[in-house]
Amino acid sequence: MWRSGLNSRSTTTAQALKEKKWDALVIGSGHNGLTAAAYLARGGLSVAVLERRHVIGGAAVTEEIIPGFKFSRCSYLQSLLRPSVIRELELKRHGLKLLKPTATTFTPCLDGRYLLLGHDDERNYLEISKFSKYDADAFPRYENQLYKFCKLMDFVLDSQAPETLHWDSSFTAWMRDKLEKSVFWAQCLRHVMALGQKDMVNFMDLLLSPTSKVLNKWFESDILKAVLAGDAIVGSMASIHTPGSGYVLLHHVMGETDGERNVWSHVEGGMGSVSTAISNAAIEAGASIMTNAEVSQLMIGNSGTIEGVLLADGTRVRSSVVLSNATPHRTFLGLVPRDALPEDFLRAIENSDYNSGTTKINVAVDKLPWFHCCGSNNTEAGPQHTATIHICSESMDNIGSACQDAQNGLPSKRPVMEMTIPSSLDKTISPPGKHVVSLFTQYTPYKPSDGSWENPTYREAYAKRCFSLIDEYAPGFSSSIIGYDMLTPPDLEREFGLTGGNIFHGATGLDSLFFMRPAKGWL
Repeated sequence: MWRSGLNSRSTTTAQALKEKKWDALVIGSGHNGLTAAAYLARGGLSVAVLERRHVIGGAAVTEEIIPGFKFSRCSYLQSLLRPSVIRELELKRHGLKLLKPTATTFTPCLDGRYLLLGHDDERNYLEISKFSKYDADAFPRYENQLYKFCKLMDFVLDSQAPETLHWDSSFTAWMRDKLEKSVFWAQCLRHVMALGQKDMVNFMDLLLSPTSKVLNKWFESDILKAVLAGDAIVGSMASIHTPGSGYVLLHHVMGETDGERNVWSHVEGGMGSVSTAISNAAIEAGASIMTNAEVSQLMIGNSGTIEGVLLADGTRVRSSVVLSNATPHRTFLGLVPRDALPEDFLRAIENSDYNSGTTKINVAVDKLPWFHCCGSNNTEAGPQHTATIHICSESMDNIGSACQDAQNGLPSKRPVMEMTIPSSLDKTISPPGKHVVSLFTQYTPYKPSDGSWENPTYREAYAKRCFSLIDEYAPGFSSSIIGYDMLTPPDLEREFGLTGGNIFHGATGLDSLFFMRPAKGWL
């Protein structure tokens, strides 16, 4: 398989790496690790980023698997990167270019109808009215309520979580900790009071309820409920009937592009361009980045303090501060000597939920998919091609059945798929007239009961099942395929270090968010 890493870089030599004691080391060059390195370097610290792979970016990476086609192999849309990070690190100056889709979501139906939503409220009203006048009236109220909740969520996301002190501290440190926590909780209370009792009750209802219950309260049409429910199950093994799954509905409006809510953008050059822009900012600030530098263990001194890391090739890199961009499971159970950590903490990490039902398929095609519900077969990209396209998602029952298959140990018979076609807007990632198609499919168990992802025939059968289902909505899709790259949960774990194939470094249930992450009492 021919491959090139499009954002491969090393800015320091192995000799230079081990000759000095660094102020801080960052394990892994995912976008979070690169962001930490950039801010630390801007603060005047000497920082080295150590990346296991030949290419930076972690799951935000662009790779040319098939000659001429540049795939965003894992993450595929940009929206949740905090606006403050984009602004403060000047990522646009460092090459980040966001491509706003013409429409937001497109859901084709087998009966020839479709739902196309976008940025125009009047147009959205007409589209939803095709299925339900009641829902068309309710939809703006639903979104407005979520926007209210996002003001509180924005505060939480942009705040430093109140940490728990576990070691003996000086009186000064203890007082600073108390003051910081008091400030945080006072500001949090202010945002809660700004919501008012009615909205706060509605917010708690959203957080604690199943997605299906929330949407059934608001809407009557199957297709609109299914489109919105898709936001709540991305990357998880949770059912839409699971209590607490309603929280992820907020992702419908939490994302933004250039200040506009609910806009999930493509990135010119693929998602690796996000990582490249952050790395450019980090390097400009003085950070060093080393690829092909796998960390095998953290070095802990006799006093229990960090002394640096040991690389897989035996190189020792010294620092008294180490940040890990690896998953908590990989960091604390794979890199840190077991006797260096409390047993109750280790048990909490061992019992963390890393279940994932995600298989990502990146496809090179020789023409744009044609959706028969859209009428004439136009070779030019339309609004539907720029949107997030929902396949096999015409009702919440479709999603529930797909999830139930996986809970029974089987890949979904009719997987729920999010299709995106970044080349509909980005002409830099595919040859002229040809396109890149991203398929985010669910649900696929890590260890299916009827076969193994290590079996090429089993893998191919699942890919062909997905392609055949797309043919039902876009005839001829299968015959347009030039080649594809497929990443099952074990592949995501092995190649990108995502424990269990979970794209969030662990499940995002209410019991594992904010200061409950990575484990309660151990932020």
